[in-house]
Amino acid sequence: MTLPLSASFKRLAWSNLLAQSAEQLSLAAVPIVAVLLLKAGPGEIGLLASIQSLPFLLLAMPLGLLADRTSRTRLMALAEALRALALLLLLGLIVAGQVSIAALAVLGFMAAVGTVAFSVAAPSLVPALVPVDALAQANGRLELARSAAFAAGPALAGALIAWTGASAAFVLSGMLSVVAVLCLRGITEPTRAAMPDRHPLLELQDGAKWVWRSDYLRPMMFCSIVWNISWFMLQAAYVPYAINDLGLDASGVGVTLACYGVGMILGSLLAPRVVRLLPFGQATLLGPYFSVLAALTMALTLFWPQGWLAALSYFLFGAGPIIWVITSTTLRQTVTPRAMIGRVSSINIVVSTGARPLGAALGGVVGVSFPVSVSLWCVVAGFFLQAALITASKLRTLKRLPDPLPD
Repeated sequence: MTLPLSASFKRLAWSNLLAQSAEQLSLAAVPIVAVLLLKAGPGEIGLLASIQSLPFLLLAMPLGLLADRTSRTRLMALAEALRALALLLLLGLIVAGQVSIAALAVLGFMAAVGTVAFSVAAPSLVPALVPVDALAQANGRLELARSAAFAAGPALAGALIAWTGASAAFVLSGMLSVVAVLCLRGITEPTRAAMPDRHPLLELQDGAKWVWRSDYLRPMMFCSIVWNISWFMLQAAYVPYAINDLGLDASGVGVTLACYGVGMILGSLLAPRVVRLLPFGQATLLGPYFSVLAALTMALTLFWPQGWLAALSYFLFGAGPIIWVITSTTLRQTVTPRAMIGRVSSINIVVSTGARPLGAALGGVVGVSFPVSVSLWCVVAGFFLQAALITASKLRTLKRLPDPLPD
């Protein structure tokens, strides 16, 4: 049954859509620009992805603590405004013909701060805007918006660069960030009780202990770490591989990447039905299992170098793992006290999404030192490992969503 959602949540969902679209548009445009304008190879692309991912490692915990102590909407608005500024500066460098790998990396780092802020603040704000019974529905709505951004962003970036040049992609991305900030201004955020005056390290320690002692959150964390390392190894290798080995142009690369978002949309739409039909734990396992299938599909392009096969791989990477994101986020919100959700979310980001720089750097090193086939088989091995880790946990036996903890 579909439950009514508040106007404030709808504004959050729209802002999330716009911010995610800005992120995906710029993330897809940067490596294409690097390869086409600067002749970058796997090493440079891996370096770019690594530096652009560092905010998740360096800033997630401080931002998570701020999300538990200050206005979450203000935090997201300031971070998104920083993204808009970074995109404006990057646009100026491109127009002036002064763009470089270093500039792409530094400004990409600035832009990623907005993504980190949304990642820690939005999950902690959702339980304050919707009733407990609507948590899964609300999370699904946010992930559907993110899925639409993943679907449209890469394809649009590739098309804009192919048709009008690099600058148009960053103009549109910056405009989307500005509108996202405006949407956040209309959210009515419930007043929270003042937090005790404690040292920030003690606050973060509370969140880390809560994750480590949970039979559900701990294995989810380890699974996410391995998943992100494997995923970003693939991202470091894919664009040069697609252009140089699969024979795709910028538009073709964008289309294959967009299939990831198409899969996410389908998975987001099917997630409520999947959760109803399957025990909750088994529904959560679909994401890791689909990831193994997707990695094997990408490895098949080594023997059958077809663009549509790479597109199918990205589609599978989107369709299955999005169910994991929706179910794991709902479970995290349910088994975590509300006053701690920002810190718990940030710890999950640091140890899992913070693995992105490691995966990107590892992908770059392997791509420079070995043939691309070695990179792709390493990716396959990584996704097999994350599936094995989560299968061995208690999450597999979870029949239904646990009762939520009191505030």
